[in-house]
Amino acid sequence: MSKASQKSPDPKQKEKDATKMHRRSRTGCFTCRLRRKKCDEGKPACRACKHLGLKCEYKRPMWWSNNEQRRQQKEIIKNIIKRTKLNEKTNQPLPASANTPPSLCHSLPTTTTFSDHIARTRSASVESQFSNEFNFNQIPSHDYFSSSMMPPPELASSHGHFPMFQPYEVDIKTETQTFINDIPTHRDSSISTFSTYQVPSTPHSSNFSLQPTESWVQQDYYESRRESLTEEPLDFQSFDFPHGPFTPTHQAIIDVDDCDRHLLDHFVDKVLRLIFPILDVNQHGSAGHDVVLPALEKNKTYLHCCLSIAALHMKATERIQGEHIDNDIMRHRYATISKLCEALNLDTDHDQILEATLGMIFFQCSVGRPEDSLPDIPWHQHFQAATSLVHKLDLPRHLVDLNAHPDAQPPFNMTLTAWIDILGATMVGRVPAFADTYREKNMAHSSMGLADLMGCDDRVMYLISEIACLEAMALEGMEPMQLCNHIRYLGDQITAMDPGASALASTYSSTGAIRPKQLRKNMTAVFRCAARIYLCILVPDFDRYSPSITALVDALVQAMEFVPAGPEGFDRSLVWPLLIAGSVSLPESSFRNMFNDRCQRLGEASDMGSLGRIKELLKDVWRTNDAAFARGERHSMHWRDAMRQKGWDFLLI
Repeated sequence: MSKASQKSPDPKQKEKDATKMHRRSRTGCFTCRLRRKKCDEGKPACRACKHLGLKCEYKRPMWWSNNEQRRQQKEIIKNIIKRTKLNEKTNQPLPASANTPPSLCHSLPTTTTFSDHIARTRSASVESQFSNEFNFNQIPSHDYFSSSMMPPPELASSHGHFPMFQPYEVDIKTETQTFINDIPTHRDSSISTFSTYQVPSTPHSSNFSLQPTESWVQQDYYESRRESLTEEPLDFQSFDFPHGPFTPTHQAIIDVDDCDRHLLDHFVDKVLRLIFPILDVNQHGSAGHDVVLPALEKNKTYLHCCLSIAALHMKATERIQGEHIDNDIMRHRYATISKLCEALNLDTDHDQILEATLGMIFFQCSVGRPEDSLPDIPWHQHFQAATSLVHKLDLPRHLVDLNAHPDAQPPFNMTLTAWIDILGATMVGRVPAFADTYREKNMAHSSMGLADLMGCDDRVMYLISEIACLEAMALEGMEPMQLCNHIRYLGDQITAMDPGASALASTYSSTGAIRPKQLRKNMTAVFRCAARIYLCILVPDFDRYSPSITALVDALVQAMEFVPAGPEGFDRSLVWPLLIAGSVSLPESSFRNMFNDRCQRLGEASDMGSLGRIKELLKDVWRTNDAAFARGERHSMHWRDAMRQKGWDFLLI
C-alpha cells in the first residue's frame, strides 16, 4: 500500500498555531473541568473520558459543590487513570516472532464504538470494517513545543535555591444550584482569582530532586505527572449567620401556598441576586444561600416580606397592572406587619423578628419604581423597632467584645443594622442609633464586616457616622467656630486614611474574573470622596460653585471609572455616594455625563430601586439649582428638601 506524501508544515503557520490563545470552555464535562483539561464536549461521553475509562458527567455532580468532595473525586480519578495506564503497558504486544499467533484486534470494534464508555486498549486495524475512516498514512506527532505544552517564561525569583518554583494565580469558579422543594430554580456562577505561592520542598526531603525549568514539559495525553497546583482553602463564612453554617448539599424546603408559588419562584430567580451583590462577590455567589434561603425556610414573617417584594418587582419589571398584583403586594405586606406586631407583643423569637424587620426595610431599596410607593409606615419607624430588638439581643456589646478577637465573625444582622443605621441617619439628619458602638470599633481599629457586606471600608463608614452626628448637632444650633473645628478634625481623619490614586486599579484580573479586594478598594475610594463632600456641605455658607467642591466631584468621577458598570456592575451599591456628589454637581460637571452614561448602560434596571429614586431626585435638584444659577442666584436646594417636596420618605442606600 503506497503512502501519501505529506506536506511540510509552514513554519510561520506552526508558530502562529503554537502561540494562539485558547479560549477556556465553560460547557465541557465536569470530569475534564476538575482535571483542568480541554474537553471536546462529545456526547454522550467526551473522548478523553472514554479513553481513560472515566465517568463523563455533563450534569452537575454532587461532589462539585464541596471542596473536600472535589479532592476525593480527584484522587479517585487519578487512581483510575493509573490503572488504565498500567493496563495499557501490560497489554502492549511482545515483538512478533515465527511462533507468534496472528493478532485478532481487527475483529473487535474500536474504543469509540462501545456504548458503555469503558476504555479499550485495542487500536484500529487495516483489515477491520470499523476502521474505514481511520487514516493509516498519518504520522502521529506530539507538538511538545506548543504554547499549551511549554512552561511559562522564567521570571526573576527571590528564591535563588528554588528557581523552578514561581508564584502563580488560580482562577476558582464557584457554581451554585438552588433547589426549592426538590425543584432546581436558580443557578449562579462566579469566578474569583487568587494569587498564591507554593512553598517548595526542602532539599532534605526524600523525594526532592532539583530539576531544571526547561525539563518541565507537560504532555496532555498522560496523567503520570505530579500535580503542581494545590487548591487554596476558601472561607465562605464572613459572618455569624443567624441560621448556622450553610451546607452545600442542603435542599431548601419552603412551605408556601400554591397561589403564591409563582411569587416565590420569581423572588429566587429575579430578586435574590439584587439584594446583596457585594456579599455575593465576597462569598463567591453563596450570599443568597447563607442569608435568605435559610430564613425563608424557618421564618414565616420573613417569607411574607419576600413574597411582597417579589410581587412589587414583578409589577415593575413585567409592567403588570390590575387589582390582582396589587392585592399580592399588600396582602403579604400586611401579613408581615401583623406577624411582627404579634411577635413583638409576645416578646419572643427576637432573632427572627429582627431578621424580618430588617428585610422589610432593606429589600425595598432593591425593587420598585419611584412611583411604586407603599401606603405604609415610614422605614425609620420600622427601624425604631429594629433598634429595640438589637438592644434586647445585646448585639452592640457582643460586637464590642469581638475587638479582642479580630478573626471572629460579626453577627450578620448587626452588620446589616449598622449599614442601615449609618446611611439612614444621613437621610433624616439625626445621630445614628449606635454611634457610640461605631466609635468604639473605630478606636479599636476593629472591623464589623461592612466592607464584606456593602463594599466600603469600615473605617470610612465609622467616619460617616461621626459626620452624621456632627450634622445633627449643627441642625440643633452648634456655634459656627466649634462646628468648623470639628469639620477640620474629621477632614484630617479622612485624609489620613486616603491611600492615594495608586490604590485604584482594574477590578478584573487578566482572565476577566472579579477581584473582591480590589473592588472594595475602588468602592471605598468612591465612598471616601462622598464622605468628604458630605462633610464640606456642613461648612457655614457652603458654596457648591467652589473649585474645591468641583475637584472633589471630579475625584469621585475618576474613582467611578474603576467600578464595573452595566447589568453586571455595582452602580446600585453606590446609591448614597452618587446622591451626595450628584446633588452638588454643576451643569458642566463630568459627573452628570458619567451618571447618565452608566444609567444608559444599566438599561431599565436604572429606573428600579434606590438608584431609580435618586435618578428622579437628582433631576429635580438639578432643574431647581440650574434655574437659580441662570438667574444669577448662588443658593442651592438640598436634596433632602427635594424629597420633602415630593412627599418621599425613602431609604436611599
